[in-house]
Amino acid sequence: MAPRMRRRSQSAAVSAAAALMTLGLGVPGASAAPVPRIDLRVLVVDNGDSSVDAITAQLRSTGIPYTRLDLNDPGRPAVTAAFLSDTVNGTPRAKYQGVVLPHEAPFGADSAERTALETYERTYGIPQVDAYTWAHPEVGLDYTSEGGWAGALDGREATVTPAGKAGWFGYLDGPLTFEDNAPAVQESHGYVARPREGFTSYVDIPVPGGTGRGSLVGEYAHDGRRELVVTFAYNQHQRHFRALARGIVEWLTQGVHLGRARHHLAVHVDDVLAPDARWDTERNCTPGDIDCAGGGEDTTAPIRMTAADAAYAAQWQRERGFTLDMVYNAGSGEEWKAEHGGTDPLTDRLLADKAQYRWINHTYTHPFLGCVQDTSTVPWSCAKNADGSTRWMSRAEIAAQIRDNHDWGLLKGLPLDRTELVTGEHSGLKTLPQQPQDNPGLAGALADTGVRWIASDNSREPQQRPVGGAVTVPRHPMNVYYNAGTEAEMTDEYNWIYTSKADGGSGVCENNPASTCLDEPLDTTTGYDTHIAPQEARTALGHVLGNDPRPHYAHQSNLAEDRILYPVLDRVLADYRALFADNTPLENPRHSAIGTELKRRAAWQTALDQGRVTAYRIGNTVTVQAPSGTRIPLTAPEGTREQHLLGTTAFGTPYARSRSAWTTPDALRSTVTLKLP
Repeated sequence: MAPRMRRRSQSAAVSAAAALMTLGLGVPGASAAPVPRIDLRVLVVDNGDSSVDAITAQLRSTGIPYTRLDLNDPGRPAVTAAFLSDTVNGTPRAKYQGVVLPHEAPFGADSAERTALETYERTYGIPQVDAYTWAHPEVGLDYTSEGGWAGALDGREATVTPAGKAGWFGYLDGPLTFEDNAPAVQESHGYVARPREGFTSYVDIPVPGGTGRGSLVGEYAHDGRRELVVTFAYNQHQRHFRALARGIVEWLTQGVHLGRARHHLAVHVDDVLAPDARWDTERNCTPGDIDCAGGGEDTTAPIRMTAADAAYAAQWQRERGFTLDMVYNAGSGEEWKAEHGGTDPLTDRLLADKAQYRWINHTYTHPFLGCVQDTSTVPWSCAKNADGSTRWMSRAEIAAQIRDNHDWGLLKGLPLDRTELVTGEHSGLKTLPQQPQDNPGLAGALADTGVRWIASDNSREPQQRPVGGAVTVPRHPMNVYYNAGTEAEMTDEYNWIYTSKADGGSGVCENNPASTCLDEPLDTTTGYDTHIAPQEARTALGHVLGNDPRPHYAHQSNLAEDRILYPVLDRVLADYRALFADNTPLENPRHSAIGTELKRRAAWQTALDQGRVTAYRIGNTVTVQAPSGTRIPLTAPEGTREQHLLGTTAFGTPYARSRSAWTTPDALRSTVTLKLP
């Protein structure tokens, strides 16, 4: 026993020395040596497992540069001392600040590559993540046969330990429940085991059928190295992983890295002031819609908010601490008023509460801004001129729709941003398959009216792109349909889309490889609350936890009648706030801010892909150089200061127990320099 204790003491000393060297501090009794340079880049050793893919996705979405080493590629470079480190201007350099492995021994127990990697980690104090492994002493855990357990974790509740909350997982507050979306399918397998000496558990769970608690995520310090050991399987889409992903990456980088990750949720409510057509549960289409294959006149009553619905929306916002974006059609509201005796209590109520919302221009009367639609056939097609060319809505007509709506809003005192626009059905932009290009007059009309950020549909165009001098802002469509005011209507249409022909549905799900048919139709009385709303909330929260700032959009009809949007949003907000601490608030940006964020991310990723970013840490100084004009995303601990020509200032803004910002070099400087605490 005594010899083993001596070895652990020696290992602890080596670990401490490595940590001191990484921080640029002298080791007592050691001769002076150059403080090493640690490049801000991660090495990902990839064997194709979903766990490695998940961590890689988190690195990319955060904006952290990484080098991927494909173990399945016979031509890959070997992991050697030269691959991992070298010398730059006489200073020893570690090329990677952290290492991600599929498990603790992907190169083999006694291989030269494993030896080279472990020596590198000891020398420079580099952390290693074991993305998914089983419980055994080599990773600091007892075997599961020694008071532990192995099996499906679906639906089980894990907890961040006091050590986890005091450290890298301190942004989490409540319990973490493993997803159980399909009770008949095992979604997460794990090993729950008791820690041995040198192991600190960060996330644990009561041992099923046993006593005490066992680790699922923890740090194993041994032999002068540190490993973050994860003992459950996961993929990048599962909520429990996404909740833990930030902590895994912060531990891996020790809280100092390029990139930044925050949680965003913006919800656009389209067609405000306009009525929306209603789904016909008998004909299984929307009468009045040009694609209604059922045909016939529109005999259903349209869906439009009332003054009471508007008052409820304002109250809901105040109680939830969340702001909706009202995407309005003033001309449609004026038409409604003229047809209903010259009064409109809805508009009056919304205007009375106008300061409580954000407002976005949705064009005056919601016309289709692309080609002139020929509706003589289903689906519609683009009308043609006599010479066979496409007939387009003119630049002047598009500009008038944008300008008239904006002017109405100014007259009514709406807090508007002229640069923001959402067109009806995202029209004007290309619409496949009928309209494979943008309206040639759209870019000019946007320039004429000062629009810089135009909404697009993320399900069609997930990437931001320029439209003349403007840029698209992709939006997530919510599975809460524009033509449904009640839960029964919503469920009936959902059944039509997602059930087989044998079950009375359209059968669309049977022919679409991206869709899944329901086992049986949902009950129209209970199906919305038990299936549709929880599923849509889960999807939206997945976007939030995936560092995706793109807005979600629904319609004013969903705030009317049964007010079916609120159960979805309430669940997203409640689940988020139950899981995350107050230091990690849900950010609620407006349209233009989201566009700016996406544009900066794209420019940053381009700079990384082109190898034009240099970033490293020497002791407590971080230095970053990027192409001129590029905004640099950085994350660092509390207490970090940014160096200027004259003095320093506090760096960034606080989020999730760290500080982060998009920054650029000062005038007359080519680099950004941070001083770590």
